[in-house]
Amino acid sequence: MARNYLRSLLGDQEEIQLVSRQHWFVLFRMVILELIAMLVLVVILVIAQASLPNIPVGFGYVLLVLPLISIAREFMIWWNRQIVITNRRVIQLSGIINKNVIDSSLEKVNDVKMVQSFWGRLFHYGNVEILTASEMGANLFKKIGNPIRFKTTMLNAKSRLEMEQAGGFVEKLSTIDLAEPAANDIPTLIERLGALREKGILSQEEFEKKKAELLEKL
Repeated sequence: MARNYLRSLLGDQEEIQLVSRQHWFVLFRMVILELIAMLVLVVILVIAQASLPNIPVGFGYVLLVLPLISIAREFMIWWNRQIVITNRRVIQLSGIINKNVIDSSLEKVNDVKMVQSFWGRLFHYGNVEILTASEMGANLFKKIGNPIRFKTTMLNAKSRLEMEQAGGFVEKLSTIDLAEPAANDIPTLIERLGALREKGILSQEEFEKKKAELLEKL
């Protein structure tokens, strides 16, 4: 059901690259009190049954259902709290019935910071912070499982998106002689060419050639 809801959020030609969640340590911390309560209750019931065999303790075992229900609820909350990387954006999903969805476009991701403690490296969890150019500014994902894979997948998706967009821009520039740009558009085109050169998409020679062609049209 959660998978179908996620797919309903995807746009045309948008594909899921990775679905991540917080580490199972987070789930364990959420349910540890219920687990302790169940253990204590079982010990009490076993001792009571051994010491007082004539006293019915069946009702006590029924009480185990209460922490089990709480554990099931916490598991569903943890399971439905997803961080999804697609080839276009990072999607944060939470909620079992009522859903909360937050998107971060890969285009606006400026930097990614990852922090792993000793225990995080040992058990493969850590914090990943995304710095964006959006109003959100920074977005921190705490104690997610396999943060290295998460960071690498996101950076690779961002790189492929930039190459895709750059390819379309370069293809558009190839028709520059046929479609005369307005004079006030030329500085913007040169600036975008410079950005492509800095990313290594255009060589210095290709940049200088296109720049010269644009300057001739002023």
